[in-house]
This record gives sequence, structure tokens and C-alpha cells, in this order.
Amino acid sequence: MKGAEFERRIQKLAKEKELSCFFVADKGKGSHGRLYLGSEFTTLKDRKKELGKGLLAKMCRDLKIHAEEL
Repeated sequence: MKGAEFERRIQKLAKEKELSCFFVADKGKGSHGRLYLGSEFTTLKDRKKELGKGLLAKMCRDLKIHAEEL
């Protein structure tokens, strides 16, 4: 899954759970930014690149969600 697809799925999940979701590009270096889901956040790397399994799992832990929810 690419970063942009992860962001879209998180936005859909936020809508289902009635949580706020937004991306702040200036909270990271280069192509990185911060993705918020409710009061939780994670760093989202380049949205055009593929996310590895380990990174995807870490981002889901940061947001306190399960990867299966996506």
C-alpha cells in the first residue's frame, strides 16, 4: 500500500468512527508529514512511495488501530 492510499483509508475509517482526520505537511522533513486521527498521530512518509509491512504496523500502532480495519 502506498502512503496516499493509507491516508485515504484512514480518512474513510475516521468518517465511520466519527473522528477528525487531517494531514499536516509542515510537521515533517521533506516529503514527510503528520497524519492525525482523533487525538492520535503518526508520521506519514512520502505519499507516493510504498509502505513496508513493518512501517505500516508501526503507523497503525501509533494511531491505535488494527491493520485489519483498513
